[in-house]
Amino acid sequence: MKMNVNDIRVGNVLEHEGRLWRVAKTMHTQPGKGGAFMQVEMKDIVSGTKTNIRYRTAETVERAILEPKNMQFLYADGEQLNFMDMDSYEQVTIGADVVGEQHVWLTENMDVVIEFYDGKPLGVALPETVIMEVVEADAVVKGQTQSSSFKPSKVSNGETVLVPQFVSAGESIVINTYDGTYVERAK
Repeated sequence: MKMNVNDIRVGNVLEHEGRLWRVAKTMHTQPGKGGAFMQVEMKDIVSGTKTNIRYRTAETVERAILEPKNMQFLYADGEQLNFMDMDSYEQVTIGADVVGEQHVWLTENMDVVIEFYDGKPLGVALPETVIMEVVEADAVVKGQTQSSSFKPSKVSNGETVLVPQFVSAGESIVINTYDGTYVERAK
């Protein structure tokens, strides 16, 4: 599907030189002399290599048509992640590298959206936040609760998250799945 260069957004998947590329950054530039252009940083989905392409704003690019499917995470088997299609109940096994660093936030029965291209999974979109229980946290030091300092704490999946001083073991917190940061106490 053809699209104008001005419509390129971060996360789009483009076909370029016979390969699929995911857009990482875009920057529109209007120099004082000459025509405007769009600087696009892309990452090859298969090999992981990055490239920067400069397009004139009048150009069009080929956008890959992705088929999103609602799926449920079942379990991890080493570096293989198993999902179930919510419509057909068919199970799909995907490598953890497709999910990226976010795979640590997957929990059993979590609903996700997997993007397919020609029947091959390209990416997994997790929910924006996840609720985890703090299993290990340092004790509060008197006087430190007034300042906005953070302490490392271990959550139920074994990951370490920086949390405010007032959070203690046994509490549930909301974590941003994109960067693994503390958002708030769970209600």
